[in-house]
Order: sequence, then structure tokens, then C-alpha cells
Amino acid sequence: MAIRCFYAALVQILLCLMLCQPCYSTVTDIQCLKRLKASVDPNNKLHWTFDDNKEGSICSFNGVECWHPNENRILSLRLSSMDLKGQFPDGLENCSSMTSLDLSSNSLSGPIPVDISKRLPYITNLDLSYNSFSGEIPESLANCTYLNVVSLQNNKLTGAIPGQFAGLSRLTEFNVANNKLSGQIPSSLSKFSSSNFANQDLCGKPLSGDCTASSSSRTGVIAGSAVAGAVITLIIVGVILFIFLRKMPATKKEKDLEENKWAKSIKGAKGVKYQCLRNQFQR
Repeated sequence: MAIRCFYAALVQILLCLMLCQPCYSTVTDIQCLKRLKASVDPNNKLHWTFDDNKEGSICSFNGVECWHPNENRILSLRLSSMDLKGQFPDGLENCSSMTSLDLSSNSLSGPIPVDISKRLPYITNLDLSYNSFSGEIPESLANCTYLNVVSLQNNKLTGAIPGQFAGLSRLTEFNVANNKLSGQIPSSLSKFSSSNFANQDLCGKPLSGDCTASSSSRTGVIAGSAVAGAVITLIIVGVILFIFLRKMPATKKEKDLEENKWAKSIKGAKGVKYQCLRNQFQR
């Protein structure tokens, strides 16, 4: 237990050392907020103004928390229900000391960036829930090794939960409910509530559904659909052939009748000529 506490303290110290940057962070953090506002705040709901760039000026912005009130170095952004629109915000990589990002309950859409671990290298709390993010959960999110909380519920995410998440040993909360995810849940995440994985095509613990049975069921549905399609196709072809063959004899019969009439007319004409010749010889 003592060793574990020692390592935890060591990690905290190293993290603080990495986050201790020179004063140029003032410029980059202000640039971070400017780019974020420009990319996702078309209705000016954030009410941020950048007229004063002195130390601590951005720390009074709504939704912004700084490491120190007199230093423009952002610790967290809490921008839930701010009517933000657009894709994942630009410029967050300039908030280089940020550890928490909450963009929940907005109207954000599009994919989660594949390079999210480079944009948010020290993130511990990520909340993107109740938006319309789509596409797959990027594998690179597993490179955000300080993550404690991941909230991605109520979006439109597809694909599987990356197996690389097994390396996120610090996770205390993980929620991907109400998306369009599929496949097996990584075993390392089975400690979380089953309600956190409420997706129709997810399987494995902590859900009750068995992945093998689920896969067999999907295979059966696909096979059944294929057989049904083949049967319907055969029925349609059979009906077409039946109609075609049914019409053929009638057409042929009409043709034969016409040929018989023509033959009889010729035969009749020949009979007339023969009778005329016979009468002439008899005279």
C-alpha cells in the first residue's frame, strides 16, 4: 500500500513538473480560447472578450478555471450547455496545461479527432456526452494515460470500443451508453455498470449477452435474409417463365393456323388450274 502511495505521489510530482512552463503559456492559453470561441460559438454565448491580456484576465471567463487566479494557465474548461455548435473545437492543444474538458449537452458533431492524445496530453476528465459526435472512438484516446473519467454517452458513435483502453488503469468512470457501438466490451471495462454500455450491438461483460451467441444470431439473420432473397428471386423468375411459356403456344397456334390457311389457298388454286386443264383436254 505504501509503495502504491509513493508511486501515486511521484506521478503527481512529475505531472506538476511537466506542467510548470515558462510565462509564454499566457499567450498560448489565450490563443486556445480565441480559437475555441471562433470555431464553436457562433451565437456568442460564451461572452469572452480579449481586450485585456494581463495575467489572470481569462480566469474570470465563464467556464474557465485556472491553475492560479493571477496566471493565465488553464486548468479546466467547463462548457456544458453553452449552445456550442460545430465540430470538435480548434485550438485546444494550446491549452497545454489543461486537465479537464467538459463539452457536454451542446450541439457538437463530427468525429472525435484521431490525434486527441496530442491535443489533450494531460487530460484526466473528458466529458463529450449529449452531443452528436459520430464515427469511431479513436484508439489514440487510450494514449491519454492520465484519464480518470470518460463520458461519451448519448452521441452517434459507431464501431468497437478500442481494446487499447485496457491500458487506462486510472479509470474510475467510463460511459458510452446510447450510441451505435458494436462488438465485444474489453474485459478491463467490465467493472463498470452495465447501464454504461447500453448499445444494441455491444456484447460481453458486464452485459448479459454472450458475444458468441450474439454473433451466431447475427449470422443466422444474415443467412436467413440471403435464403429469403434467393427464394423470392426464384419465385419471380418462375412467374416470368410461366407467363412467357403460357403465351408461346397461343402464338405458335395462331402462326400454324395462318400457315394452314395459306397452304389450303395454294392447294385450292392448284386444284382449279388442274380442273381447267382437264376440261380443255376433254374438249
